[in-house]
Amino acid sequence: MSMLCATIAALSSFYPEAKDIKDVTKRRIQMYRMIAKMPTIAAFSYRHLMGLPYVYPDNDISYVGNFLAMIKKIGTATYKPHPVLEKALDILFILHADHEQNCSTTATRLVGSSEVDPFSAVAAGIGALFGPLHGGANEAVLRMLREIGHVSKVPEFIKQVKSGAGEKKLMGFGHRVYKSYDPRAKVIKRVTDEVFEVTGKNPLLDIAVELERIALQDEYFVQRKLYPNVDFYSGIIYEAMGFPVELFPVLFAIPRTVGWLTQWEEMVLDPEQKIARPRQVYTGQRRRDWIPQDKRG
Repeated sequence: MSMLCATIAALSSFYPEAKDIKDVTKRRIQMYRMIAKMPTIAAFSYRHLMGLPYVYPDNDISYVGNFLAMIKKIGTATYKPHPVLEKALDILFILHADHEQNCSTTATRLVGSSEVDPFSAVAAGIGALFGPLHGGANEAVLRMLREIGHVSKVPEFIKQVKSGAGEKKLMGFGHRVYKSYDPRAKVIKRVTDEVFEVTGKNPLLDIAVELERIALQDEYFVQRKLYPNVDFYSGIIYEAMGFPVELFPVLFAIPRTVGWLTQWEEMVLDPEQKIARPRQVYTGQRRRDWIPQDKRG
């Protein structure tokens, strides 16, 4: 993720015309350019991490198919992604493309309000997405499921969450906007069955399904409006498709680039938009006694 962030920011030097954000043609070229380059840079970052040679894009296959090829292809002239996995990843990309004023989108708009180039603004969004509470949420779900270990241990885990014993948390549940079942999670849950027919069933799925079943029937979670969110099943699918957890936030960033750029352009076109300047209210001491330097501790 750090490589992705740094490389996207560096593109502002490669394309100095990107600074002319008021020119509609130049602005749109940069937006298309970034959307097109994001999966390539993401795949190159992964291949570099794994010590593998780079695979360049193929204009004869789809956007998602291209990404899978650049990730997976080893020692062959061509690579044809499995249509089920390609469709599943395409659905996940669509579901992650935009989602209101979340942390990373707000960061992109905040930085973009200074009228900086889009590469720099999106790099800020990537930095925000890097945090474990945002782009790392589905990884936290996998850690939780592994910690539970077996379906039979789910009731005890639920009990610990409710009691606060050991600071156990129910990861992948609850949302700042959705106070009911996240509609994206419903779609992703259906996709899991299709993916596992190809990859084989991820053993964590049974734990996840049982955890969801118990939580949705428990008044403790229902009263608090804690329902599965988009992160609850996405990590299970990514793992089944062979992606390492280090790549999960990157998989989030690829489609979210579309949302970031759309929000950024909306802000650029707003005639009333000004540079962001949040207010800060000082709540500290009003008066402090001054101590001469020769009498300080």
